[in-house]
Amino acid sequence: MRGKTALLGIALMVLCAAVIGNVTAEQSEESRDKLIHVSGTGKVTTTPDQAVIVFAVETENADAKVAQQQNAQRMDAVINALKNAGIPAKDIRTAGYNIIPVTESDNRGLTTSKVKYYRVINSLEVTLNDVNRAGEIVDLAIANGANRVDRFAFTLSDARQQEFRSQALNAAVAQARGDANVVAAALGKTIVDVKDVSVGNNYVPMAY
Repeated sequence: MRGKTALLGIALMVLCAAVIGNVTAEQSEESRDKLIHVSGTGKVTTTPDQAVIVFAVETENADAKVAQQQNAQRMDAVINALKNAGIPAKDIRTAGYNIIPVTESDNRGLTTSKVKYYRVINSLEVTLNDVNRAGEIVDLAIANGANRVDRFAFTLSDARQQEFRSQALNAAVAQARGDANVVAAALGKTIVDVKDVSVGNNYVPMAY
């Protein structure tokens, strides 16, 4: 990562409606309808274990077929270099392919229907499970024919997202439960049930 440190945050909010009653062994139906609404927030920050990079090869030629052929040759070189560097084929996928006719303008600067040349853009998404190789892989792709880096983001793998989401959720629930107990105790009541819970989440990957 060339000395850079990135952090990813997962924040979750839990909204709870807690049922309160008198501090007795038996609760009346009336008391069970009394609610305390509380919220809790849990946040977890960690370093990424994955990088996602989108490279592109852009070529231009007056002949659309030639532009496509030139593009294909350069993209094949990029893909072969990535595979030879140990990137699994499953982590390399086509992200987009466009052929754009670029038209001429008249002497007034208005676009005409006459095609000047064709621009071909072929995009490739690469997922790295070793973020320390990100700089190396960018250099490798550019050296072998890629002439654009359209996206570079650090992120978390699915397994790590779930792991840290669970941690944030536990923290949010603990905060909501603690607040509800404090409020209930101040009112001389006790929490007898939880009527409703909703969970929102906010996962924020940091860009390179």
